[in-house]
Amino acid sequence: MIFVTVGSQKFQFNRLLQKIDELIENGIIKEKVYAQIGVSDYVPRFYEYTNFMNSDSFSEMESKACILITHGGTGTIIRAVKKGKKVIAVPRLAKYGEHVDDHQLQLLRQFDDMKIIKACYDLENLAEIYKDIQNIVPIPYKSNTNRIIEGIENFLIGELKKRD
Repeated sequence: MIFVTVGSQKFQFNRLLQKIDELIENGIIKEKVYAQIGVSDYVPRFYEYTNFMNSDSFSEMESKACILITHGGTGTIIRAVKKGKKVIAVPRLAKYGEHVDDHQLQLLRQFDDMKIIKACYDLENLAEIYKDIQNIVPIPYKSNTNRIIEGIENFLIGELKKRD
């Protein structure tokens, strides 16, 4: 099953939802698709959807899915990767009224460089990326939190030693 989520921002993401319909209609996506479409006003024709989900329902759908197709939201991506899901992420773009700026491009480049997701910067490439991700084993996500804390501790220890 594929779970599509566009988050809960106040912006639509009709482009992604329409592309999913097109891929199903053209027989590229054959498996079941379920989507959380937020405030988008595009009504999917070939897959089930809901506007919003509570966290339990969201987690349940995410757990059932083998592939998550999502906007470039950091929380959604990290949560899915931690669960070992294959993730295709599409950035929301300001020029389409999907966000106030294009910060999701930078976020996706970082995740893409780490090879923990497949970023789709152009929806015309979504079919190819979808086919490619079928044969990929997800790379486990490793948090940098401990390394960052260690760096701060070392800095503070160094500053204290300077004062002695």
